[in-house]
Amino acid sequence: MKKYILVVFCILSVALSYTTILHADDTVLKLFNITISAVDVGKGDLAFKMPDSAEITRFKTDPGCTLLQKNENAPLSRLKVGDLVSIEYVKGADGTNHLKLIRYPFNPAADTNDAAPDAGTGVIGIPADPTVSATAGMVLIPAGTFTMGNVIGTGSDSDITDAAPVTTNVSAFYMDANLVSGSQWQALYTLAKNYGYAFGNEGKLKAPNNPVHTVNWFDCVKWCNARSEQAGKTPVYYTDPGFKTIYRSGIATVYANWAAKGYRLPTEAEWEKAARGGVSGQRFPWGDTSSAKQADYVGSQTYSYDLGPTGSNAIGMVGGKPATSPAGSFPANGYGLYDMAGNLFQWCWDWYGKTYAGGTDPHGPSTGASHIYRGGSWDYGPNFARCAERMDFSPYAATANIGFRTVLSTGK
Repeated sequence: MKKYILVVFCILSVALSYTTILHADDTVLKLFNITISAVDVGKGDLAFKMPDSAEITRFKTDPGCTLLQKNENAPLSRLKVGDLVSIEYVKGADGTNHLKLIRYPFNPAADTNDAAPDAGTGVIGIPADPTVSATAGMVLIPAGTFTMGNVIGTGSDSDITDAAPVTTNVSAFYMDANLVSGSQWQALYTLAKNYGYAFGNEGKLKAPNNPVHTVNWFDCVKWCNARSEQAGKTPVYYTDPGFKTIYRSGIATVYANWAAKGYRLPTEAEWEKAARGGVSGQRFPWGDTSSAKQADYVGSQTYSYDLGPTGSNAIGMVGGKPATSPAGSFPANGYGLYDMAGNLFQWCWDWYGKTYAGGTDPHGPSTGASHIYRGGSWDYGPNFARCAERMDFSPYAATANIGFRTVLSTGK
């Protein structure tokens, strides 16, 4: 008896009320939050309009293609015009797209990790490596109160309008002395993929001892969890508020278990306290003027505090662009941290908010549209390397200007 594959010629258009994201984890591609605008049953394949393009892309509906309706299997014929769905597919070696999963309905309030709603469930995780020293390559940032924000505030610093000074107390923590290097990233990235981890970006590097870049916020959070598992520490980041499912793959609403002692991104308050190196009231970690001898950034005598020379940093330009520089190329700050100004911006945990919370160990707003990144870059001027300069970007973004470093709370 001949069997027929049901459903299929669909043209999908972007839902107006939400955001459409094209996302890739290795060879698996995912489209989130799309509205079916037409259905033609019986063609044996599916087609939809790609976001931000007029192109119609066709798919083969493999026999194993699954429609999940509220996490239960349903017949493909149940789909109709107006349904809000997400899809998961694989691009074959011949360029053919093979549809693997349709999830319906899309529920952004419950699960923005639509392509991997059960990320981490049933995964053993990375075995602890007893040879790993948890604090190797890290320095202790002492507990204490500091003035967070634009402490200068006038003249050349009057352009910083979202960093009104506030008294902030931060508990002691460890921080990587250097940005996560390309070799560090690659080694753990490769290992983690064998234990249920999936990243949106593979990360790029100029050289093994240069910092990894082109990683988005989600990639960095997952990498922190992988490092925690490798070191035998409890991961910090989960996909549920009860901290049951470790965040290992997909795009998710991420919940931080602040009681856990694993690796994590620094909060914005931790980052600024660390960047200032124990000294308050200065424009940069080392003082109020900057030069190419102190950090990797684009010199510009437009700013009275930049002593030049103008243009890209000579150390960073060795080997061409991106003009990142090797670890330890410039002097450390007062805490022994390198590249807290220049080289690459660094992702922080916090959602962006226009005002600081102050107080003790603030974690930033509970929700938002963009995450904080700080510190300046090889491709940006000296103004971006100031301790009080704040930047924010979509957590999906991955550029050659942003990297990260990890922190570790004190205690076991």
